[in-house]
Amino acid sequence: MDDKTDKKVKHSEQDEKIKKPVGPPKGIFREYFESLVVTLIMAIFGMTFIIQAVTVPTGSMQNTILVGDYLLVNKFIFAPGGTPIPFLPQREIRRGDIIVFKYPGFPDNKAKTMDEGGVPYQINFVKRVIGLPGDKIEFRENSVYINDQLLPEHRIIGDPPENIPRTLRNVSALETREIEPRQPEQKYDVFYSKNAFDEDVLPSEYPFASAGKPYVVPQGSYFVMGDSRNSSLDSRYWGVVDRNLVIGQAMFVYWSCDRVASGESMLGCITNPRLNRIGKMIK
Repeated sequence: MDDKTDKKVKHSEQDEKIKKPVGPPKGIFREYFESLVVTLIMAIFGMTFIIQAVTVPTGSMQNTILVGDYLLVNKFIFAPGGTPIPFLPQREIRRGDIIVFKYPGFPDNKAKTMDEGGVPYQINFVKRVIGLPGDKIEFRENSVYINDQLLPEHRIIGDPPENIPRTLRNVSALETREIEPRQPEQKYDVFYSKNAFDEDVLPSEYPFASAGKPYVVPQGSYFVMGDSRNSSLDSRYWGVVDRNLVIGQAMFVYWSCDRVASGESMLGCITNPRLNRIGKMIK
């Protein structure tokens, strides 16, 4: 190709670029609007299928999770229907997992003890998975037995502090005392009131899995308990959690508010953070 032909081709390409219509430039408002729409879509997708934020209003998981902790929940990790999708980081629920689920309510929709727990299927609960489908559960002598074998849990004495107003004791961290050395197979801590070990205290009778009355977990369900064993409204009272009610696994604390210092004020919650709790993994 000679120089004249090459110049003609270049001129032709330049003419095409000049003739190509160019739309009006985007205004600032349009750019911000498009960015906002994309961000909202991604946020809605993430909160629907991947993560969810929840807060902890009660002390049933003290001191593993404190009242005033704000948690991020992994909604993606547990495979729907129990069948993980290939090549994705999913698995089935395991014993020891801390899960968030919709409170199922009592079998007859009537509370028999403690607190009603709220409206069934509308409030989120956070508990630890103790029994898997098919397990035989029995709670006796302040210990859990799975299929007649002692469940390895590190037991600790834990009670609310006495030097604060009684109205705040349910939202404060437990004061703890070791009663037995941790064993290698004990992967997490559970907390019992010191009164639970008094010899003159009669063992509690629970509707499910009480001493001498073992309970077999139905298929597709899970037996859950709070780590603060004497302050937890859990499967011992209202039964098991259906797999369809499980939202996901508690991951970590993204914010924590000192309820004792802040009281009922939301502004106080912002100005009284527990910085040492932020970023803490839940396990």
